[in-house]
Amino acid sequence: MTSHRTLVLVAHPDLGSSRITAHLAEAVSGLDNITVRDLSALYPDRRFDVAREQELLRGHDTIVWQFPWHWYSVPGVMKEWMDQVLSYGFAFGAGGDALHGKRLQLVLSTGGPESSYAPTGHNRFTMAELLLPLDATAHLCGLDMAEPLVLHSAPRVEQTELERHAARYRELLAPVGAAAGQ
Repeated sequence: MTSHRTLVLVAHPDLGSSRITAHLAEAVSGLDNITVRDLSALYPDRRFDVAREQELLRGHDTIVWQFPWHWYSVPGVMKEWMDQVLSYGFAFGAGGDALHGKRLQLVLSTGGPESSYAPTGHNRFTMAELLLPLDATAHLCGLDMAEPLVLHSAPRVEQTELERHAARYRELLAPVGAAAGQ
C-alpha cells in the first residue's frame, strides 16, 4: 500500500520577510510524505512549469494551499498558479479529472480578528462566505475541500499562540499520512 502524500503550496509574495507563513511552512516541512513548495521563490517571474506542477498534483493525495489572506482572496502568485496549472482538460472540463477525489486543505492567516469576519463585523461577511470562490474552484476540480485552518489577527499573535497553531497544522496533516500507511 502506498502512503498518503501531501503537497503544500505556499503562496506568499516574500516568504523570507514573513513571520507567520514562514513559521507554518517550516512547521510541516519535516513531516513524512510532505512536499513543501514556495511558489514565489520557485517562480519569481510567475512563469510556472505547468507540466511539473501538474505532475506534482497527480502524485499527491492532499493539496494544501497555504497563504496570507490578501484583499479577500489568495495572493497574486496563487491566483496566477491557479490560472496556469488548473487548466481545462487537466483539472476540469472534458477529460479534466486529474484531481478528482483528492483533498484540498486551506491554511491561511488574516490580519483582522475573527470577530471582524461576521455580518456585523468590519468585513461584513463570514470567512466561510468569503471562501466560497475557493470552495467553488475545489468543486469544479473535483477536490474535496476540508475545513479551512485559519489564524486570525496574525500581525498581533503571540509566539505561544503561533506555536499552538503550528502544532494544530502538523496534527492536521500528520494523521492523514499515518492513517493511510496503516
